Amino acid sequence: MRANVSSWRPPHFLRLLTLVLLFSAAAVYEAVKLSAVMNPEVWVHLRTGIWILQHHAIPKAGLFSQYPSLAWNDSTWGFDLILGSVYRLLGVRGIPMLLIILKVALAVLTFLLARTARLGFWGAVLLSAIAQYVIPHLQPLPSVCSILFFGVELILLIRSRQTGSSAPLYWLPFLFLVWANMHLQFVAGLLLLGLYILAALLEQQSRSLAANWVKQRNVAVDFKNVGIAALVSLLVTFINPYTFRLLTAAFKVLYSPVAFEHFTEMSSMTFRRPQDYLLMLLVMTAFLSMGKRRSLDLFDWFALLGSTLLAFRVERDTWLAVLTAIAVLARGFSNGRDSQTSTDALRPVAWAAAASLAAALTAGFVIVPGSNTLMQKASKDFPVKACDYIRVNHLAAPLFNEYSWGSFLTWYLPEYPVVIDSRVELYGDQRLGKYFDIVSGKELLESDPAVARTGVLLLERQSAMAKALTNLPGLSAQYRLAYSDDIASVFVPQKKQP
Repeated sequence: MRANVSSWRPPHFLRLLTLVLLFSAAAVYEAVKLSAVMNPEVWVHLRTGIWILQHHAIPKAGLFSQYPSLAWNDSTWGFDLILGSVYRLLGVRGIPMLLIILKVALAVLTFLLARTARLGFWGAVLLSAIAQYVIPHLQPLPSVCSILFFGVELILLIRSRQTGSSAPLYWLPFLFLVWANMHLQFVAGLLLLGLYILAALLEQQSRSLAANWVKQRNVAVDFKNVGIAALVSLLVTFINPYTFRLLTAAFKVLYSPVAFEHFTEMSSMTFRRPQDYLLMLLVMTAFLSMGKRRSLDLFDWFALLGSTLLAFRVERDTWLAVLTAIAVLARGFSNGRDSQTSTDALRPVAWAAAASLAAALTAGFVIVPGSNTLMQKASKDFPVKACDYIRVNHLAAPLFNEYSWGSFLTWYLPEYPVVIDSRVELYGDQRLGKYFDIVSGKELLESDPAVARTGVLLLERQSAMAKALTNLPGLSAQYRLAYSDDIASVFVPQKKQP
């Protein structure tokens, strides 16, 4: 008996140690790197979360902007509330601390996704590590909620197809209820659910025909329960402060024409990073694994093909292909030899996840500096000093600002409503297009009312607009350079000198 115990302890300990390292490595790295405070979009979510906590209400108008009368559907209000609560508890340190938690969650999710088909332990570890490396620019943003929820949905759908039971699908309405109040890409989850139903229908209809040329899946689908779960999942997405309007506006906001034209994250994959090539290899291997199967699984084909097409067209959506490819690979290379029950299999993962989270948070509290130091780091990318100058000298409002700084200004310079920030759903294609035409020189400055009435212009020092205001005689006579540092320039109209 002692010999048996001593022979089993090392493998169990080694696996637990491996999981702790797998789940916590990226999170601890974030505690050192502190990329979260350099993200240009996180600040408007923080500002909104603070506002929700202060006013005990959900925003429905253009807060913090120069368009307060515009309707605004804050589709990420749930995440904003979480971020604001963390900030109230920890200050600016809460931003990287939240990202640390999200990175641990992603690591655990990708490992569990790889283990859904009983893939070997070390294979699941490898796939999880690849996923954490390939998914780009993970930041404390609402989009991370979509990544996590999409992965959970994949696990539930795969479990249902493996067992033929509708029980895992009963969790979907609860998932979509939360998801619809966190991020607009819950529509991706609805589309995945639609592919699940379509695949099951086609497999059932073609069962007799397919039996003549390929071995078909033997697991039957209870379409009544599946249909009920899908319908309820759709209906609960209307349970949010804006009801059905979120669903109708989702594709317009997520894939707006102006975003494709001006935002680099909406461009096609450029294959200039190692992650791009690794993703391509991951997807190709997933397709190859399906080709070697003895049975036809239309859901895997539909999900992988759809996610791949979208991910390679829109770099922002790379994670869709990553998660789907992991699920497909896990099933394609499963050895089927794991005899553990699901509860037994999850117990060490739960212990490892708890230990990893504790270790990562401890490292965060030890390594992550205080708010003052974090703001000094943020000042390398954001106009902290220029904002201080504007505030101290009481420069006249309104403000015309750089797009990439708009989100930060809503938080750091709230007394000056911004002319633009990252809220595409607030400004719409027309206003965003007009702004980008102005700053790129396609239209004259005077043609934009926002420029004509401005009291102060806060621009990147090396931007084309700042150079034009400095060097072109006609413009330099109208605007005076009031302040400049390494990253920012502040201009004021000559007639509005402080």
